[in-house]
Amino acid sequence: MAAFEAAFTEKTKAVLINTPNNPTGVIYSEETMNGIAEILRRKEESYRTDIYLISDEPYRELVYDGAKENFLTKYYHNTIVGYSFSKSLSLPGERIGYIAVPDGASDAEDLLAGLEVANRTLGFVNAPSLIQKAVAGCINETTNLEFYDKNRKDLYEGLTKLGFTCIKPQGAFYLWLKSPAADEAEFVAAAKKYNLVLVKGSAFGCGGYVRLAYCIPNEKINRSLEAFAKLAEEYGLVKQDGGEHTGA
Repeated sequence: MAAFEAAFTEKTKAVLINTPNNPTGVIYSEETMNGIAEILRRKEESYRTDIYLISDEPYRELVYDGAKENFLTKYYHNTIVGYSFSKSLSLPGERIGYIAVPDGASDAEDLLAGLEVANRTLGFVNAPSLIQKAVAGCINETTNLEFYDKNRKDLYEGLTKLGFTCIKPQGAFYLWLKSPAADEAEFVAAAKKYNLVLVKGSAFGCGGYVRLAYCIPNEKINRSLEAFAKLAEEYGLVKQDGGEHTGA
């Protein structure tokens, strides 16, 4: 929280957060959200300006281990919510969603007007009417969470048993893995030899890690673990006896 607060200046207009998080799969706790909200309120008062919290929530329903979906508008008055049905309904490529601006947000009417204009002038395409009608008919539906959860457990448990250090995902469908090489680009290149495609952590501003996605058929998870075993052997990792291994 100290580092977060130190990042503010008089020019700060908005803070963008993503929970459940891409790339780590972390869910921001109640304590974290209250801490963020308190700092935002303090900075608004100190700088005598409006600071918006933009909550990017495409993975809101994709949570595990008894966690409940959360609505961040309850923590801070100037919260704007961006949502996409592409994740909650497993509609890859169908970028249909909404932006919610609470009535109580500062300059709410002006914000809405600005969003309407930006949607038309910045090159974004409004969702076709057909997919809008389809989503309206599925508004209370969600994807099969058990499918993602099985993949999550199989991948996490398999990798930790091979000696890799991972963050256990709490939500979304990504796994954050610590690179056994100091330069994760080297690790990503080595993985390609075994047909494993990893995303560099530096692409997310956090070098030394890689991101894996497990929104794939379960049989691919199992096949990937065979390839990861060869990769682990290449880096001299020690197989674990089991149990949770969540160091970062």
